[in-house]
Amino acid sequence: MDANSIKKKTFGTFSGVFTPTTLTILGVIMYIRQPWVVGNAGVVGALAIVLLSVAITFTTALSLSSITTNVRIGSGGAFSLISQSLGLEIGGAIGIPFYFAQAIAVAMYIFGFREGLQTLTPGINPFILDIGIFALVMTIAFISTSFAFKIQYVILGVIVLSLVSIYGALFVNDLNFNVEWFGKYPGSIENNFTGSSFWMVFAVFFPAVTGVMAGANMSGDLTNPRKSIPVGTLSSVVITTVIYVSLIFVAAVIASPTDLAANYNIFIDKALYGPIVLAGLLGATLSSALGSFVGAPRILLALGEKNILPKSKVLSSLSKRGEPVNAMLITAVIVLIGISLRNLNTIAPILTMFFMITYAMVNVVALVEQTLGLPSYRPTLKIPTIVPAIGALGSIAIMFVMNVLVALFSLVFIVIFYLYLVKMNIKSAAGDSRSGLFTALAEWATKKTNNLRQEKEVRSWRPDLLMPITMPKELRSSFKLIHSIIYPKGSIKILALRNEDRIEQKNLENFLKNAVKKFKESELSVSYTTIDNTDFNTTVNVSMQSLNAAFFKPNIIFASIDSSSSNLAYYDKLILDSKKNNFGLIVYIPFSTASLAIEKSLNLWMTNIPVDWKETFSVKNNDLSTLIALLICRNWKGTIDVHILNNDAQLTFSDKDIEDLHTMVRFPKSTSILITKGDLLENVIKERNSDVNIFNIEEGMTVKDMVEMVNQSRISAIYCADSEFENVLV
Repeated sequence: MDANSIKKKTFGTFSGVFTPTTLTILGVIMYIRQPWVVGNAGVVGALAIVLLSVAITFTTALSLSSITTNVRIGSGGAFSLISQSLGLEIGGAIGIPFYFAQAIAVAMYIFGFREGLQTLTPGINPFILDIGIFALVMTIAFISTSFAFKIQYVILGVIVLSLVSIYGALFVNDLNFNVEWFGKYPGSIENNFTGSSFWMVFAVFFPAVTGVMAGANMSGDLTNPRKSIPVGTLSSVVITTVIYVSLIFVAAVIASPTDLAANYNIFIDKALYGPIVLAGLLGATLSSALGSFVGAPRILLALGEKNILPKSKVLSSLSKRGEPVNAMLITAVIVLIGISLRNLNTIAPILTMFFMITYAMVNVVALVEQTLGLPSYRPTLKIPTIVPAIGALGSIAIMFVMNVLVALFSLVFIVIFYLYLVKMNIKSAAGDSRSGLFTALAEWATKKTNNLRQEKEVRSWRPDLLMPITMPKELRSSFKLIHSIIYPKGSIKILALRNEDRIEQKNLENFLKNAVKKFKESELSVSYTTIDNTDFNTTVNVSMQSLNAAFFKPNIIFASIDSSSSNLAYYDKLILDSKKNNFGLIVYIPFSTASLAIEKSLNLWMTNIPVDWKETFSVKNNDLSTLIALLICRNWKGTIDVHILNNDAQLTFSDKDIEDLHTMVRFPKSTSILITKGDLLENVIKERNSDVNIFNIEEGMTVKDMVEMVNQSRISAIYCADSEFENVLV
C-alpha cells in the first residue's frame, strides 16, 4: 500500500486523550466497589486508599506528560517513550506484555458489561451475551476510530448523568451524619464477612485508577501529542480524583457501614434515578472495552513498525483510512481467546502487574532523563526529581503488596522478553539515551575514583594500548598478539599516521575498519583515529602528552617492528619518549618465518632483579614483561618458562626464594623457574624451544640489539619497558 494513499484522521486533546482516559478511570469499580471500600475502611481509610492510589498514577501521569513535552513521541504511547530512552530491547520487553494486558483487558470489561446486562436479560446464555457484546465493540472499532470516539461521547454523557443521579441520592434519602471515620474491615459477601485489611481493600480498589495510559496509547493518532497528552491526561486525573474523593463522602452518609459492605449496588439502589446509574455502569464497562480495543492495536502497530515481532511488516500496515486493520484482527483473536477462558481471575492479577511495570518504567525513564541532565532534555513541563522517584518506587511496591509471587512471575516474564529481544539484535534508526546513561555512570565512577585516590592504583592496572601505525602490515602481523594481550578487559586505540599517497591512505582506512570490526566481535574496546602528520615521533609524543590529561587514557605504547626495517632510529626515540611521558612500552618483533608459531610456550626473561625484591615488593623493570607473559599465557592456555638471569653476586635464589617468587607473582602451577648466568643473548640462543621470548628493555638496549636477538634466536620477541604504574607482586 502506497503511504501517500493512506488518509489518516487525527484527534485532538478532548477526543483523543481526555475522553478515553476519563472513561477508563471512571469504570465499574466506581459504581459497585467504592461503597464497599468505604464500608470496610471507613472515610479516613477510604481517603487514604484513594489518595495513595492516585499518588502513584498522578506521578506517572506527570512523568508521562513531562517526557512527552521533550520528545517526538511516536505510535505506541508508553512503548515509544521507553524505547526512545532505554532502547528498543527494554521498550519491547515492556511493550509486548503491555499489549497483551490491554487486549485481554477487553475480555474482562466484556465480562463486567455482561454481568450488569444480565440483571435485565437473565434468561440469555452468558457466553452468547459475551460474543454479542464483543461483536458490538469490534463493529464500532472497525467502522473507524473516529466513530468509536463519537460513541464514547454518548457514553461520557450517560456517565455524567449517572453521577448526577448518585449525587442526587443526598436529596432523596435519610442521611447518616454519624459516619464511620475508621473502618472495622468486615470483609465481603464472598468471604462471609470473615474480615479484610487495608491492603486487601487497596488491592481491590487500585485497578480503578490505572487508566492513565488510555490517551497516551493513541499517541500515533493525535494531531499534537506533545500538547494533547499532558493536558488531556493530567486534567482527566485531577477531575476523576475529585469525583472519587467526593463519592467517599456520598457513600458514607447515604447508608450504614454494614449496608455499604454488604450491598454492591448501593449507588444504584439509593440513586435519584437508579436506571441511569445502571446505564452508567454498563456504559463505563463498554467504554473501557472499546478504549482498550482501540488502544491495544496501536501498541501492536508500534511494535511492528520497529520490527520487534515476527511478520512486523504485516502488523504495521494500515488501511486506506489509516486504521491498523491487521493489528486489530490479531487483537480480536486474542480477545476471543480471553472470552473462551470464561474465568479470568487467574490471569487478571498478572495483567495488573504488566500495567504496573509499564507505569514504573515510564517513571524510570523520566528519572533517568532528569538525572543525566543532557542538553537534549528540555521539557516544557518540568517536574521535580522526587515525582518520578515516588512513581517508580510506588509502582513496584504496590505490585508486591498485591501479590509477591505474581509480581515476581511478571518480572521474570519481562526479563525473558528482554533476553529474546537482545538476542534479536534489533536496531533503532532514531537512537536512544542509553549511551548518555552509561556515560553518566562512567563519569560518576571517574569522580569517585579520583576522590578515593589521586594516583592510579597498581591493583587496578589493565593493558590499554596505544598503537601508532603507518601501514596495514604493522597491525596485521600483530593482531593475534594484541588480542592475546588485551582480551577480555583491556583496550586498544589505534593511531594511524596519514599517508600522502591517497590510494595507500584509502587502503589503510578500509583495513582499519575491518580490524576494528574483528576486535569488536570479541567485545573488546577499540577505536582509531587518523592523524594528519607524517612525522612518527612527533605525532606519538604529542599524542601521549595530550592523553595524559584524560582519565581513560592508554597506559602502554605498542609498536610492531619489521626485523628488516631500516627506520629503527624512530623506535629508539620512542623508548625515550615513552619513559618521559610515564607510558609503558611494548615492542613486538616477529621473526620473519615463524611469527608466533603454535602459540603454546613462552620464555620469560627476567634481568636485574634487585637484591631486596621481597622486602620492597618490587622486581623493578620486570613488571610489565611478566604481566604480559601472564596475560598471553592465559589466553593461549599455554605454559611459561621463567629464566632469571642473575649476574649479581649479592643476589641469591634459594629454593625457598624461587617458591616465594612463584607464589607472589601467582604464576600458573605448570610454570618452571630457572636461574642462569652469563650473557643474555648467549642464553637466549640456547633456549630455542618456545614460541615467543618476552624481555624487559634493559637500560642502553637499542632496537637494533633487539632485532639482532630475534634474528639469531630465530624466535619472535616481545620487549617491554615499565612505566611507574605496574607491579606484578601486588
